[in-house]
Amino acid sequence: MPPYEEIASPAELHADCQAVSRRLQDAAVKATRPAPSLHFDELPREVAKRDIQISEAAQRLANALHLHLD
Repeated sequence: MPPYEEIASPAELHADCQAVSRRLQDAAVKATRPAPSLHFDELPREVAKRDIQISEAAQRLANALHLHLD
C-alpha cells in the first residue's frame, strides 16, 4: 500500500484547479458589476411573488417533526 494513497491523480487535480479557476472568474465578474440603483423611479413597479412548493418528502418530514406545513 503506497503511503500517499489518498492523493488524487494529476488529471483529477488539474480538473479541480480548472473548476476552481472558472468559479473564481465568475466571482470576479459578479463582484465588479455595478450596484443596483437605489432610486425609487428606477425600481420595477410590479414584482411577482414566487410560489412556494412543498414537496411530499418535506411534508412528511415536517409532520414527523410536528411542524404541520399544510
